[in-house]
Amino acid sequence: MKLTLWTYEGPPHVGAMRVATAMKGLHLVLHAPQGDTYADLLFTMIERRDHRPPVTFTTFRASDLGGDTAGLFKSAAQSAYDRFQPQAMLVGSSCTAELIQDDPGGLASTMGLNCPVVALDLPSYSRKENFGADETFLALVRALAKPMARTEAITCNLLGATALGFRHRDDVAEITALLAKMGVTVNVCAPLGATPDDLTRMGQAHFNVVLYPETGEGAARYMERAFGQPFTKCIPIGVGATREFIREVAGITGLSADVDETGLRQPWWSASVDSTYLTGKRVFLFGDATHVITAARIAAEEIGFTVVGMGCYNREQARPLRAAAAKHGVEPLISDDYLEVEAAIAAAAPELILGTQMERHIAKRLGIPCAVISAPVHVQDFPARYSPQMGFEGANVIFDTWVHPLVMGLEEHLLTMFREDFEFHDAAGASHHGGKAIARVAEPEPVAAPVAVAASVPVVAPSGDIRWLPDAERELKKIPFFVRGVAKRNTERFAAGKGIADISVDTLYEAKAHYAR
Repeated sequence: MKLTLWTYEGPPHVGAMRVATAMKGLHLVLHAPQGDTYADLLFTMIERRDHRPPVTFTTFRASDLGGDTAGLFKSAAQSAYDRFQPQAMLVGSSCTAELIQDDPGGLASTMGLNCPVVALDLPSYSRKENFGADETFLALVRALAKPMARTEAITCNLLGATALGFRHRDDVAEITALLAKMGVTVNVCAPLGATPDDLTRMGQAHFNVVLYPETGEGAARYMERAFGQPFTKCIPIGVGATREFIREVAGITGLSADVDETGLRQPWWSASVDSTYLTGKRVFLFGDATHVITAARIAAEEIGFTVVGMGCYNREQARPLRAAAAKHGVEPLISDDYLEVEAAIAAAAPELILGTQMERHIAKRLGIPCAVISAPVHVQDFPARYSPQMGFEGANVIFDTWVHPLVMGLEEHLLTMFREDFEFHDAAGASHHGGKAIARVAEPEPVAAPVAVAASVPVVAPSGDIRWLPDAERELKKIPFFVRGVAKRNTERFAAGKGIADISVDTLYEAKAHYAR
């Protein structure tokens, strides 16, 4: 455990809250002290939910530790049952409450509550949020799902969608519609939108679709063993993966894999003349393993980017990510330390970052375009519009999302490059409003001062004893943002090799000529 300003995942009980909040008719009683009661903030502010999460906290204080904290838990559990009348209850401890070892599961079992009570035993100090969500969902399925006769029509269960998931709501809608085109009906989607009563009939589906292995694979493997239900392995994010998913479902069900692709525009847009400037762009990916692996495939095979780095923060999925990184010829980064991730990105010098909310902040500091592809995310990545990542419409959304920061970056670069032009300077007015160009009034050259170099603001910090002269800095700004970092490093390497301490415009162009040979 360490002190940090940012974490990619919360403790396991946050995963339990994500499952409970995603479902209906389920209530979570969490043994927790003051300070651990932040569920309302997570789900109502960030995800903009229109109802409070179904979580009751015991909220014991320091002064209660010498008394009957077990009694506090039993009182909170009874009050929650009396008030909400849930179909089932989850009981567990937060990471702090785990230390006092009150055993919420054992306490609840003695209370005679008139509903199923599922006890959670989550290792708060060795595992994290996604593991907690997966284990919570697995515990519910173990307790509630039963073997049943299969439905007459071909049906499946959708597994893994939770609250606070990245575009889970829209992914469920997209995959439900895609399966319907194949003739497959969704039996139960869980946890998102399901009730405990729904979980009892999961055994009647013919197979399971795992949308997110981080939060659904545990339950899928259990039902494969207990109910003989196969589950899909391919995650349908991207055109190629969606077509592969369709073939996989067809192989399980015997249905046709011929699905109407009307509305799929991503392949043509990626191959069109207008998009040829995307080819070969260097991209670094970081997030949860599922979204990074699928995004890397899209980047390399469908858009034409070059993957220069990829990694994930959830160690449970490190093995498949390492295998994917090997296919792209890069070293995988398995870490939940955002400073380590930032250092890796800076070293790789990508032209686009695909990551989480933290990588968005890193990209701003480094001046690199960024698009978000994975949780954790902030409020702007829970849009009101329909915006899936999965299926064919998801492929369209992804193309627009990824290309937008590159296009805007190019526009910003052009505006910067022509900032001194008589038509485009700030006082000229907007050309599309019919504004007349106003010549810029020349300003007198400032008198040179001994502190001029030290007072200038560099594009990027100088390295070692090498300094950038003001004219060279201005020239460096004219280089497109997506290769500026490489140009700076090459110039400094050239200057160091020649024993040059102050980089001038001449040094910049000599270095360019040197590395162009």
